[in-house]
Amino acid sequence: MIAITPSLALDESEIQLEFVRAAGPGGQNVNKVATAVQLRFDVRGSPSLPAEVKARLVKLAGRRVSEDGVLVITARRYRSQERNRADAIQRLVKMIQKAATRPRVRKATRVSLSARAARVDEKKRRGDTKRRRRRHPEDWE
Repeated sequence: MIAITPSLALDESEIQLEFVRAAGPGGQNVNKVATAVQLRFDVRGSPSLPAEVKARLVKLAGRRVSEDGVLVITARRYRSQERNRADAIQRLVKMIQKAATRPRVRKATRVSLSARAARVDEKKRRGDTKRRRRRHPEDWE
């Protein structure tokens, strides 16, 4: 079990890990060893996550979620397979933690009467300043 929050945990059988060859540093090792990790997690088919968390996770992941609802995370930051595996799992956990927190509901507020009056007063003052700068046709003669 992978702990995400105190009340939420993922079963390791829900995650598929596939090791592929990675580009980048590593010398001859790059051509021989599959060190990059592709983590696949079926978001829509997961029994561990509540529906609202699934919806937020799909929205949060964006293009990383396929049409079938499978989230794909590719980790190739490190040279070792084990560190990339841990990195991929950690990134999945952070993403689910972020999706598990409910967004705050926006409270509708109103601008106070004094603030409205101050804004109108400032607009009038600014308009007067601009009006005084104008040239009038009488001034041309």
